[in-house]
Amino acid sequence: MNASLDAFWMPFTPNRQFKTSPRLVASAQGVAYRTPEGREVLDGTSGLWCVGAGHRHPKIAAAMKRQIDTLDFASSFQVGHAGAFELAERIGALAPPGMDRVFLVNSGSEAMDTALKIALACWRARGEGQRNLFIGRERAFHGVGFGGISVGGMTNNRRAFGGALLRADHLRSTWDASTQAFVRGQPEHGGEAMADELERLVALHDASNIAAVVVEPIAGSTGVLVPPRGYLQRLREICDKHGLLLIFDEVITGFGRLGAMFAAQALGVVPDMIVFAKTVSNGAAPLGGVIVQRELHDALMQGPTHLSELMHGYTCSGHPLACAAALAILDVLDEEQLPQRVRELAPRFEAIVHALADAPGVVSVRNIGLAAGIELAPDAASAGQRGARAQAAAFDHGVLTRAPGDTLILAPPFVSTVDDIQRMADRLRRAIEDTA
Repeated sequence: MNASLDAFWMPFTPNRQFKTSPRLVASAQGVAYRTPEGREVLDGTSGLWCVGAGHRHPKIAAAMKRQIDTLDFASSFQVGHAGAFELAERIGALAPPGMDRVFLVNSGSEAMDTALKIALACWRARGEGQRNLFIGRERAFHGVGFGGISVGGMTNNRRAFGGALLRADHLRSTWDASTQAFVRGQPEHGGEAMADELERLVALHDASNIAAVVVEPIAGSTGVLVPPRGYLQRLREICDKHGLLLIFDEVITGFGRLGAMFAAQALGVVPDMIVFAKTVSNGAAPLGGVIVQRELHDALMQGPTHLSELMHGYTCSGHPLACAAALAILDVLDEEQLPQRVRELAPRFEAIVHALADAPGVVSVRNIGLAAGIELAPDAASAGQRGARAQAAAFDHGVLTRAPGDTLILAPPFVSTVDDIQRMADRLRRAIEDTA
């Protein structure tokens, strides 16, 4: 590598530390990266939850190559190309019934801010513009836009930016260390009681002021917090009772991670909007979006027909290359039956990750679908240091993980074999042992 490391200000990375001991990858194929020296590093995070179909899938690569040789770019501002319309139609057909209007953006952060804007605009169109308070959840991650960090509940993400946030309050997280530490899949108890806290917030703020409730079905970025059975169903009931919109952030869970196209289907709850990104393009190009109940969309289809109904969008919304990648992975998900493969792998994955419970300092293992969090006891001196050391050691041992706080994430590509997952877990164990 000839370039200096100094110029690139890396996101969500301790830059000074990284640049003294960089962890670089040079190529990827299937479920593994290669370092510049040629060493294998298994992708234990699916490229940050993106690469479900594996790296450099030939069908996705071929689709993008065809697209750039035909149409490299077209704005979606009052002009269109067929790929964006086809993609939106196909995503709408895969979503729960009634959710068939799709706004395309370029990332999960943009998608979340778009969903919040749609909620505000819909209430204003209905003559209830005072509904401008959002209910999020502690420990939630909803991207890095000002809307997303407003409804998000990860303190470090919002500490420096508190002067420009939306009005928001927060439910407590779904995590209960006293009862859930080594539960496999969804906990059986406590869900309705956790969800009933929404009634308290409705009483505090009054339903007439609340625009929407925003949750991740599975809180992924904070360390895979799995909601108890009945939790999401009860949230839906309370939202219906008080006339609140329910928004699911499925940036991590969308397009197969739980063995169905969306967590809404896997867990049996239909929201009013679904926010998506990441796996929708297999990480090959930036893409995200919002799936919207048709009646919400139609509420904004009013006013003079020569004016935009929603004054919002991005230069690259519906980018031709991103749409080509997304259309290709929708084919791959279907032809290779990847959601079904996730369902078949999930019990073996569960057994493998829970076998890490006896590794030194492991205080919790949580899992659902192909997502798991292995939590380590924090150092007495500072929370997060143990996780950071283990994350770095894991790369040296040949597996890529991520450590929000002291929790190590394991979220393998959908195309992984049982042997791939076992090798990831074995290398993760060695990293945990080395940093105990």
